[in-house]
Amino acid sequence: MAKAIHSMIRVLNETQSVAFYRAAFGLEVAERIDFDDFTLVYLSNSEATFELELTVNKGTTAPYDLGNGYGHLAFSVEDLEAEHARFEAAGFAPRKVVDFKSNGKTLARFFFVQDPDGYQIEVLQRAGRYQ
Repeated sequence: MAKAIHSMIRVLNETQSVAFYRAAFGLEVAERIDFDDFTLVYLSNSEATFELELTVNKGTTAPYDLGNGYGHLAFSVEDLEAEHARFEAAGFAPRKVVDFKSNGKTLARFFFVQDPDGYQIEVLQRAGRYQ
């Protein structure tokens, strides 16, 4: 079987992005590999082995065009309301908490937040399939 190990996004400012993902999701730099034209920064935490790979292309100064194909990253948390309040206090401007229902049954509770490069991140209450 295949095992998902990481997802990559391109970022403009390594310091700003690492600080955001550390403060928002507790991700720390697992490895940083510097090349002539770009740097790869792998972020992870003790919750899972899956990593977020930040690619910093040297010399790029204009924001990346995220287009209409990018969806979102997702993180699950133990206490959605507490995390939403923490994100607000940190100035991350999370969107409102949504109760996503089908046939009257709650499928998920979540909110979205945007990272410094405009990537959307879904923060879900840990429940059901969203462990």
